[in-house]
Amino acid sequence: MDKDLQKRVIFAGLALAIFIPLLLAGGILFQIGVGLLAMLGVHELLRMKRLSSVTIEGVLAMLAAFVLTLPLENYLTFLPSNGNTVAYSLIVFLLLGSIVFGKTYTFDDVVYPIATSFYVGTGFHALIAARLAGVDKVLLALLIVWATDSGAYLVGRKFGRRKLAPSVSPNKTLEGSLGGIVSAFLVTLVFLIFDRTVASPHGFLTVLVFSIFFSIAGQFGDLVESSIKRHYGVKDSGKFIPGHGGVLDRFDSMLFVFPLMHFLGLF
Repeated sequence: MDKDLQKRVIFAGLALAIFIPLLLAGGILFQIGVGLLAMLGVHELLRMKRLSSVTIEGVLAMLAAFVLTLPLENYLTFLPSNGNTVAYSLIVFLLLGSIVFGKTYTFDDVVYPIATSFYVGTGFHALIAARLAGVDKVLLALLIVWATDSGAYLVGRKFGRRKLAPSVSPNKTLEGSLGGIVSAFLVTLVFLIFDRTVASPHGFLTVLVFSIFFSIAGQFGDLVESSIKRHYGVKDSGKFIPGHGGVLDRFDSMLFVFPLMHFLGLF
């Protein structure tokens, strides 16, 4: 094993050793941890555009992602049932208000930090919502994403011929994408055999069909982040996990999968 691969394996193991226990425990520690990941994700997006996080706009954008991620109404009982979105909206108004005090800071400038906070905060909020519904919902999504990535890589490497999105990610192929979908389908099938309750309130076959959509959503999320990185001329979103890139490099697919699971009523 070469040194680079060895480093990747070691740091991936350390990351999982921290994330998995927090995921299994759930509760406020897990939620705060996910909220901090959301803040780091916004920081990475700001840095891609060569914007500083240590500004009023940068701090507000990261704070907006944090409050959108957490179910604030569970802890601040005076808030309405959608307390996180209300708090997020107020911070967005503060961001919009910043254009009043900055002579060269315009509406076009403030749209980027608002969009980044919404993109990241919405995805991580859905992750927390899935955990509140049950750890099995989160594990299913993680396995679908990992199976998709592995299947796409292995099938694409051996059989890949036709490019999937050459202008965005030249190494991805249509054959690999289909291999990822099949892998996700098979992993979901095995998961459902051992835990049928994860399909609730839907049936066995319905969630099997859904797994195809989840796999496609995960691949699309990966392509979206690849598009952003290519636009700004960066290889990785950050250096959160040495050898594996930043927060967005690890969670780009999940930011699309969890909201879709929520939309389709799995939690």
